[in-house]
Amino acid sequence: MKINILTLFPEMFSGFKSESIIGRAIEKGSLEINVIDIRDFCYDKHKQADDTPFGGGAGMVMKPEPLMRALKTTAGKVIYTSPQGVKFDQQLAVELAQENEITIIAGHYEGIDERVIENNVDMEVSIGDFVLTGGELPAMVMTDCIARLIPGVIKKESYENDSFFNGLLDYPHYTRPAEYEGMEVPEVLLSGHHKNIELWRLKESLKRTYLRRRDLLEKRELTKMEKKLLAEIKAELGKEQK
Repeated sequence: MKINILTLFPEMFSGFKSESIIGRAIEKGSLEINVIDIRDFCYDKHKQADDTPFGGGAGMVMKPEPLMRALKTTAGKVIYTSPQGVKFDQQLAVELAQENEITIIAGHYEGIDERVIENNVDMEVSIGDFVLTGGELPAMVMTDCIARLIPGVIKKESYENDSFFNGLLDYPHYTRPAEYEGMEVPEVLLSGHHKNIELWRLKESLKRTYLRRRDLLEKRELTKMEKKLLAEIKAELGKEQK
């Protein structure tokens, strides 16, 4: 998969491209990240990529010419990082990971000229209800989330148990030592009984979701087993509160 990122600050992505899972995915050839400096497409003497807004007002607006020129060198779905966009979530990441190529415009200042959005952008995407100084961090967040879903980047079972992938939050994780300063790992995880372990993990996942994100349970069609476990959880929590 190829991800193009249009930005005014390409140096922000130098370390991002070489570290951890992203770096290994690029090295294996599963992922290509093409960081494009928008100023390379500014043909004026001063490489001006922004200007004051028509009608007055504070801040600057990114000009249409360099952005549209840069977009002509890319292909695939075009995404603009914007606080006004649809909320980025795991499901959207799964959908975008199916693309062969996507392009992310990292906005800056007061935003980009609306003509670019109307004529070139397929989707505006927000990573949350807050405003950042620029779109570079959202572009990194989306790239990281999408990259780990690309076949061959990590094992399928690793992301299938992630929070939100199946509509539930993740279960607790433990590793060696089995006992540390009086704190012990749940006995079932040491039993070697895989069916019991899977059941424990499902129940813990349901419990966390019930306690922290009940809205996710409302959207999910629970299986017969999940309904049974959830009833047990509610009964247990009821006893604890008495």
